[in-house]
Formats: sequence, C-alpha cells, structure tokens
Amino acid sequence: MAMLLRKVWGSVSNRSESSSDRNRIFSSSSSSSLGAFDQLPADILMQILRKLEAKDAVKMSVVCKSWNSLISDNLLWIFFLQNQPYESWDAIFFSETSLRSGYPLQTFPTQMPELSFMRIYSQRMRVPGSVIIDGGSGYCKFGWSKYARPSGKSATFLEFGNIESPMYSRLRHFFATIYNRMQVKPSNQPIVVSVPICHYDDTESAKASRRQLKKTMYSALFDMNVPAVCAINQAILALYAARRTSGIVVNIGFQVTSVVPILQGKVMRKVGVEVVGVGALKLTGFLKELMQLNNINFGSLYTVRTLKENLCYVAADYEAELSKNMPASFEIMGEGPITLSKERRAMGLHQAVALCMDHCHDAELTSDDSWFKTVVLSGGTACLPGLAERLEKELHGLLPASISNGIRVIPPPYGVDTAWFGAKLVSNLSNFPGPWCLTKKPSGLKSKLNLMW
Repeated sequence: MAMLLRKVWGSVSNRSESSSDRNRIFSSSSSSSLGAFDQLPADILMQILRKLEAKDAVKMSVVCKSWNSLISDNLLWIFFLQNQPYESWDAIFFSETSLRSGYPLQTFPTQMPELSFMRIYSQRMRVPGSVIIDGGSGYCKFGWSKYARPSGKSATFLEFGNIESPMYSRLRHFFATIYNRMQVKPSNQPIVVSVPICHYDDTESAKASRRQLKKTMYSALFDMNVPAVCAINQAILALYAARRTSGIVVNIGFQVTSVVPILQGKVMRKVGVEVVGVGALKLTGFLKELMQLNNINFGSLYTVRTLKENLCYVAADYEAELSKNMPASFEIMGEGPITLSKERRAMGLHQAVALCMDHCHDAELTSDDSWFKTVVLSGGTACLPGLAERLEKELHGLLPASISNGIRVIPPPYGVDTAWFGAKLVSNLSNFPGPWCLTKKPSGLKSKLNLMW
C-alpha cells in the first residue's frame, strides 16, 4: 500500500498547495481517526482507487471511511467501464441509457434517467455470455457476446422468408449446425438471433407470415433446450450498432436491397419498406458480365465477388468518373493479379431512400422530422468506399430543403459484421436477458410475440 501511495503521489506532486487544500475531504480534526489517510485530497484517493481492481476498490471502502465517500462516484465506475477489453465506453453508455427498458423502447424520454454505474458494472460482470447468430441473407456470422468479434462465418443455407411445412426441420438443422461449429450445448447460454428483413409490407398476410416465422424459430430453439431467446430484426440491430434507435437503414442484402424506416426501435411498416431489386448477388453478376465483355479471365464467381469487395467503389461524381481510366489490381490466390478499370462502379439508391423519406415526412409520426434523417448502411456491399458520401450528396440534390436539411448517411459502423455488433450491445446489457428475451414458458408467449412483431 505504501508503494502504491508513493506512486500516485508522485504523479500529482506538481499540483499547487491551494489546489490540494481545496480538495481535502477530511481535516486533522476529523473524528474519523484514520491518521495519515485523513489528510489525503479527494483527487489522490480517486487515483488510488483507479489503480486498484474494481473488487479491491470496493473492499478498501470498508477499511477506510474516507474512501467510502468516493466508492460510489460514477466517474470511478465509468473509468472501470472504459477499460473493458472488448467494449467501448460509447457503446456501453448508449446501450445502458437507450436499451435497458427492453422492447418496446421507452418512447422519447423527457430526461436522462439516473444511473448508478457502480451497479451497472457489477451487473454487467454477472451477465452470462450469449450466443449471437446473425442470420444474414447471404452469410451467417456467429460467436460469443463477450468476444471482440464473430468467431465464425458460413453461407446461409436457409431462406428465412420461406414458411412452408418443412420450415421447422430446416430451422432446427440450421441452428444445430451453428451450435455444432461453436462446440457448445444449446442449453448453456441465452441466444440472440438477427432475423433478415422479409415479408416487407403491412398486409394481413405479411403479418401472419412474420408471426409464423417467429413462432417457428422460437419453437425450434426451445425444443433444443435453449434457456432464453431474443430474435430481433437485422435492420434494427444495424441501427443500434450506429448508436441510434430511430432512422432509416439501407440494407444491401444478398438478393435485394431494403430501405427500412425505424422509429424508437420499431419498423414503421405502415410508412412503407422500400425494396430495390438489386442486391449483392446482382452486383456481383453485373461485374462478372463486364469482365467477360472485356475478356478478363477469372476462376469462379467467388473471384468476382472478391474483386468487387476489394477494388470497386462508388464515385462522388458519376459523370466525371466516366471520363477517367483508373486501373487497379488485386491478387487472387491461385490466379495471380487481376486488373479492373472501367468495371469498377456501383449503382445508386438515392431514389428509393428519397421516396422513403417523403413517406416518413408525410406520415407526421412525430412533431420533429429529425428521426428519419439519419441513414445507416448495412451489408457487405454497403462497405464500398464512397457509397455513403455519394448517397448523401444525391439525397440533398433530390429532396426539397425542408426534408434534406440535416440528412446524414453513416457507413456500416462495423463493416459486414454491423448487425452482429448490434446484437452484442443488447446481449451485454446489465439487465440481460430479462427485458429482451422469451423463456420456455407457455404463458404470455403468444401476446409478447405479437407485440414484438
């Protein structure tokens, strides 16, 4: 302890005496009778506590009364949270202030809730690790919520939108395969599943299809003895990853691109989900055709996709870009370097997003239009350099100033793993799995499923 005190004291030895006097929390006449500890300034005590582990800091508060007054200070526990190995402070703060209420989210809180970060730290340390499965339309990412990133990826061999009679067995096989690859028993941990956007409209048949899909998914997982299940729309998770609860998510999927308006964590299907019939697969096919026209040899469609992901980009000024000739090469293992030139381009989405914004504006769901002016991109192809800047530029040129003022387009915050990281925010909440998960209890299951979808 003496060595620790000397180390801390040396780090602040250049502070002025007046400052020291202002920060003393106990005087020599104090009745605490703790000897030299009575004369330590508050900022010195805080630095000592920060150099201890969280558990040791709590223990020392019992020994020393002058530390006890600081042990519940939010700044101390924010420091401990900021030094977590796999989570940033802004992610923790967003999730604990915006997502703690579970679904549905608290609608437009009038003031920031009072939070005890000492309690939050303690609760987060006790949260069980969760399995996260981001069932994308092209690739599935899976891993542990306590890890820095997904631990594995595989092709998604399941059409989530198909609810024909074999759906249960196919879902069961899909989840069993992922659990087997992770080498974990389903009964050990809760699970967070991202569900791709499907059955886009607000018709009764689409609602029934979504409910049936969700019900079958829960049944398959509960029959595998998973203790708690949380299934959330992929677009919503991408929005959470961008530290937002409201906005428009442009998800470039494997087959199609969806433009999804979300208000306080709920998809606004009544406003309308715009669907563009161009997805990652068609863009890859388009590049393949251009390469064939220019006699560029390639081994497989995988080669074309790799070139698209590494060489293609979106021009800020399309017309000006056509006059340029900017060849670039990328080396494919087993095939050598392949060079592309005018084949490096992508298509615009501005009209579909502008139409969605028009609908959001006309719907007048809130008194403030700012909720739909943040656009978050998600999906592998959405990572193309220049796409966010180009889309933002096009929207400003296409929409009237009353709508376009304040528009911001955000690239995928975590690249191809954006939805997975959104699920990570939810599964590491201090009160998880409580407000977000369903457990294997027949009572209340049907009503809560209807609420969440």
